[in-house]
Amino acid sequence: MRRPGSNPFVFGFVGALGVLTAWLLVQAIGTAGSMLLLIVVSLFLAIGLNPAVEFLRSHNVSKPLAITAVFLAVILVFVGSVVALVPPLTEQSSEFVQRIPGYVRQLQSNPVIRDLDERFHLLERLVDYVGSGAFGTQLFGGLLGFGQVVIGAIFNALTVLVLTLYFLGSMATMKETGYLLVPRSRRARTRLIGDAIIDKIGGYVAGNLVISLIAGLATFFFLMMLRVPYALALALIVALTDLIPLVGAFIGALIASAVGFFVSVPVGIGCVVFFILYQQVENYVIAPRVMQSSVDVPPVATIVGALIGGALLGVIGALLAIPLVAALLIIIREVVLPRQERT
Repeated sequence: MRRPGSNPFVFGFVGALGVLTAWLLVQAIGTAGSMLLLIVVSLFLAIGLNPAVEFLRSHNVSKPLAITAVFLAVILVFVGSVVALVPPLTEQSSEFVQRIPGYVRQLQSNPVIRDLDERFHLLERLVDYVGSGAFGTQLFGGLLGFGQVVIGAIFNALTVLVLTLYFLGSMATMKETGYLLVPRSRRARTRLIGDAIIDKIGGYVAGNLVISLIAGLATFFFLMMLRVPYALALALIVALTDLIPLVGAFIGALIASAVGFFVSVPVGIGCVVFFILYQQVENYVIAPRVMQSSVDVPPVATIVGALIGGALLGVIGALLAIPLVAALLIIIREVVLPRQERT
């Protein structure tokens, strides 16, 4: 007698429902992917800021007041970055458009480019294209597109700030709730491993912020000495790009040095030399001392993790990859390897 579940039509129908459910789940995750990314970024920021909150609490500061002080400091840094970056970017963009004719005249002095321009009128079309405003319209999708970009950026920033505040306030509760989901027999061990992972992630985020702050301050004072314009904005760019593993320091140094070359060739060369020397100091003096008690990740694991994270989620993935690799190494060292030794 055939069992009810052995009917091929029933089996096919159930299988189709399973595939459809999986497909709908993937689509839902893809639709909510950007919001999930904001949640993950906020959680990492909260874990990174939690040591500052705990430091204030250890000095007899109440938890609400400590969270408020740390959160206000984050808001001040965010607002200061916007105030320092927006005016120079706006001014330099308008200056670039105004200097297009001069750059075109310089290009026309090249025989090859002059011959191509006489045949196809490329440079004349370029000047008309930039001067007509079509460049900016197509770059941002018109006024409406530009407004959507700005509103989206503001919404994402506010979302991250609000979620970070909530995560900071409920960090202890979230940890305890997570530990309660583990069987009682394994809860103590899980608590030790979980606290170690959170400490490593928090140490990495906090240490990376400190290193970037030092890079920004050093860049600001150096550029001020050389009288390079927009020193504060360039220092903020260097500090922000320094957070990116592997290539971030090079990107910030390239931008600041390019502005230095616009001032004069000696100033540009001085910027290049400064960033080369500073990078050596950061790699071999500052970073080891700041990170000595936070994240101990082998260089190969750091590079592989940053490359995979960058390929999956871009810059955000590269930033999150190293603490995740550190957490994975803790799990392997504390769980996997002892279990292998017992078998």
